[in-house]
Amino acid sequence: MEHIVNIHIEKLPEGVYLATSESLPGLVAQGRTATETIEIARDVVKKLLEAQQERDNQFKLTDTGDSFDYPLIVSD
Repeated sequence: MEHIVNIHIEKLPEGVYLATSESLPGLVAQGRTATETIEIARDVVKKLLEAQQERDNQFKLTDTGDSFDYPLIVSD
């Protein structure tokens, strides 16, 4: 099953991007680009969910359902 994890991405003064999430405590990912940061965040989310499943304590995440919005990042 697929779920939606909302993440917040900000560019830090050092020039790197940082991803965190209110819906998934413990999610912190950093990358050189927004795209790289999203990829790293995806891996971190998977690991956090696996760890929670081992503890029988699951996060309350939204199912993707039949449709959802997704910000597509492109570079020029």
